[in-house]
Amino acid sequence: MTEERTFEVLGLSEARLAAVEALGWERPTPIQWQAIPAALAGKDVVGIAQTGTGKTGGFMIPALEGVRAGGGLQILVLCPTRELAQQVADDTLSLAVGTNIRCTAIYGGVGYGPQIDALDNGWEVIVATPGRFIDHMGRGRRVDLSKVRFLVLDEADRMLDMGFRPDIEKVLRVLPKKRQTMLFSATMPNGVHDLALRITRDALWIEAARSGTMAAGITELVYSVKPEKKPDLLVHLLQHEGWDHVLVFTRTKVGADVLMGRLGAEGIKADVMHSNRQMKHRTQALEDFTSRKVRVLVATDIAQRGLDVEGITHVVNYDVPLDPEDYVHRVGRTARAGARGTAVTFVTAGDLGALRTLENHLERTLPRERLEGFDYSGAPPTEDEAGDRRHARSARGVGSKSVDDLSPEELEKLLGFG
Repeated sequence: MTEERTFEVLGLSEARLAAVEALGWERPTPIQWQAIPAALAGKDVVGIAQTGTGKTGGFMIPALEGVRAGGGLQILVLCPTRELAQQVADDTLSLAVGTNIRCTAIYGGVGYGPQIDALDNGWEVIVATPGRFIDHMGRGRRVDLSKVRFLVLDEADRMLDMGFRPDIEKVLRVLPKKRQTMLFSATMPNGVHDLALRITRDALWIEAARSGTMAAGITELVYSVKPEKKPDLLVHLLQHEGWDHVLVFTRTKVGADVLMGRLGAEGIKADVMHSNRQMKHRTQALEDFTSRKVRVLVATDIAQRGLDVEGITHVVNYDVPLDPEDYVHRVGRTARAGARGTAVTFVTAGDLGALRTLENHLERTLPRERLEGFDYSGAPPTEDEAGDRRHARSARGVGSKSVDDLSPEELEKLLGFG
C-alpha cells in the first residue's frame, strides 16, 4: 500500500503543521516530499527545481525546525533579486507564525536602518541579496555569522549569471564549516554544478522537474501578430472574459512604460515593474497587483523568478524571450499550487528564429492562434521586420531560401500558422 503523502507523515512540529495548514498547503510538492526528510536528518540538499515547485517550503520548513528563538542568526538565505528575497522572507514569516522567530529581507535600494537593527540584534533568519549583504560586512560592522547552522543558495544559476560569485565566495569564507547547506537552481550549468559539489557534503540531489517542463494546469498559445498591432491585440484579449489578473512581460523597460501608458489610456488599471523604478514604487506596484487593485502588471524579466502571486490567470509574453529558460520561468508565474492558467506569446514575422529555438528547447510545438485584423498574413515586411529577419538568418526557410527571401505566406507556413 502506497504511503499517503502528507505533511503529518514528515514528522513536523505542531507549530509547523499549523502554519502549513493556515497557508492552505494540503500535500507536500514532490521537491518538498524529498527535501524535507533529508534536511531534517541533517543532510545537505541540492535541488534542481523550476519556479512554482514549492522549493521555498522545501528548504525553509526543515530549517525552521532546527532554529532556536533568541539564538542569533541561524539561517542565511542568499538569492538574486530584491523581489525574491522579500518573497522568501514573507513565506518564512508565515511558516514561523506562532513562534518568536524573527526574519527580515536585506537588499539594496532601501535604507540601512532596519537592516542594521536586524543584524545587530541577531535576528534568527536573514534572506539577502549577496551585494547588499557584503555591503553590510564591509562597512566596518561586525556581522556575527558564527551561529549560522543553515545556508541556502536560492536560484544559484541566476546569482552566478548576475555576477554574484565573488560575493558568494566572500560569505562562504566566513561561515562556519560545520553547517547544513541547501542549494537550489532551475538549471545546472557547469559553474553551478561545481559550486554545489564544493560547498555541500554527501548531498541528496533532487530534480523536481526537467528543464522545460510546464505545470499541468497551463494552457499555452502563440498568436501571430504584426509588430505595430501588438498593443491592439493585448487590449483586445483583455476584453475577453476571464482575463482578470494578467502579468505581461516585455523585453525592455521603455517598452514596459509605453505599454502601461497605452493600457491606462484604454481605462485598464495597470502598473509597471522594472529596475529603473525606485524600490518603493516597485514594492507598491507588486502589492497593488497582489491585492488586485490593478488588473495588469507590465514587467521586464525582473519579475520572472521569485514572483509568487496567487491567482494570476494569464501570462503574456509580449516579446518572445530570447533565452528559452526565461520562457519557462515566465510561464511558471501562472497555474501555481494546482490552479489553472494561460500563457500567451505574441510572435511577429521577425520572431521566427527565437520561436524555433524555444520550441527546440521545449521539445514540442506550441499551439498557434490567429485573429483576423491582427496577424501578419499578406503584409509585406516592414523595415524593422526585415532587420529582425536578417538577425535570425541562421533559421533557414523553405529549400535554399534564407528568411529574408521568404514571402509572408511561406513565413506563416514555417511558423505553423498556415
